[in-house]
Amino acid sequence: MKSVKEIVIPQLAESLVSATIDKWLKQPGDRIEMYEPICELITDKVSAELPSTIAGTLVEILVGNGETVPVGTPVCRVETEVASSEAAQASNAPIGPSTSVNADAADDGDKSMRNRFSPAVQQLAAEHGIRLADVPGTGLGGRITRKDILAYVASGAGQAPAPAAKPVAPPPSATVSEVRSSGLHLTESPRTPTVPSQSASISGRGEDFIDVSPIRSAIARNTMLSVNEIPHGWMMIEVDVTNLVQLRNKVKDEFMKREGINLTYLAFVLKAVVNALKDFPIMNSMWAVDKIIVKRDINISLAVGTEESVATPVIKNADHKTIAGLAREIDDLARRGREGKLTLSDMQGGTFTVNNTGSFGSIITNPIINYPQAAILTFESIVKRPVVINDMIAIRSMANMCLSLDHRVLDGVICGRFLQRVKDNLESFNQETKLY
Repeated sequence: MKSVKEIVIPQLAESLVSATIDKWLKQPGDRIEMYEPICELITDKVSAELPSTIAGTLVEILVGNGETVPVGTPVCRVETEVASSEAAQASNAPIGPSTSVNADAADDGDKSMRNRFSPAVQQLAAEHGIRLADVPGTGLGGRITRKDILAYVASGAGQAPAPAAKPVAPPPSATVSEVRSSGLHLTESPRTPTVPSQSASISGRGEDFIDVSPIRSAIARNTMLSVNEIPHGWMMIEVDVTNLVQLRNKVKDEFMKREGINLTYLAFVLKAVVNALKDFPIMNSMWAVDKIIVKRDINISLAVGTEESVATPVIKNADHKTIAGLAREIDDLARRGREGKLTLSDMQGGTFTVNNTGSFGSIITNPIINYPQAAILTFESIVKRPVVINDMIAIRSMANMCLSLDHRVLDGVICGRFLQRVKDNLESFNQETKLY
């Protein structure tokens, strides 16, 4: 017996009231498995895939690409076998890459998804020099998953790729490049924005028009709110990070072997900032018209840039984490940010923002405060410069830290002391510093 059921926009977060269909991954007539992504959604904070809540065949799309609809709106209809034992099993347990349904699909020779690669899979393959055509896929329709890549690497098969191997190309507008050291960089050459085929001509000059996405609208709204409402002040301090550079150079290889991720300078910066916030809790606050709210939890927002936007995922309870723990959080949030896998919960609860602008070679910035927080700190590029020490000139690794402050909450004295404490914390790192 067959039945037609609707899939609706879920309530991804309490504050979410609507979502935009960015792109349909399935078309009418396609087979859909339980929890398989059927379309990509854009909210005012993050992008996310909408998984199917039922298994069956897509029969009708109700909301087209680019349409914005309220939460709870049906977006498509799926025909399913009510009495099917497979559907009953699927409703009782989530289906993952290693489950029996996927195995059955592979046994049946279904390779319809074999050449469909997610950005995460492409990035992981590029990092390990793996040719995706050589990796067995255990996902639905033969699709390659991250677990498949990791298993392939663990088997040793990906250690020496053939020199003439031709890597699977990402979309035409993107070229995979080297992952830079901080973990908060673009992993691809910036994509050229998609523009409509039609252009308007004004005074003989053609102009292209790009539709503003919900995320870009949210960025515009929040930055304008910050600039118009918050009286920004700005301070900068210079830090000698020579000892920190030596420490990182000493431990980074061992850390990579142990953790499998790069140990960035940002992890040390966050530790220095968090310890300073504990000494100056007023920095971890926000303005509330008739009172100042001082947050007890220290939740650090990280500015993570992608080709299309800037996201600020949050490291919760950062004061409870070691340098190694902060490094793991940075890597996880940055990676998921680049892959578009951040959730709304990842973006909420931040109390103080840190931005690693030095990853782009910047030496001075004037950041906009992440509304409604009271301050934002940028860590600039580390540059070797001649410095006078005890009336002698020495070559030292130096970096600037720039702080924007809400002058309704904070003044120069407290911010100057806070920056000095962050400076002292960074300069106190040495080769005896423990990561765990």
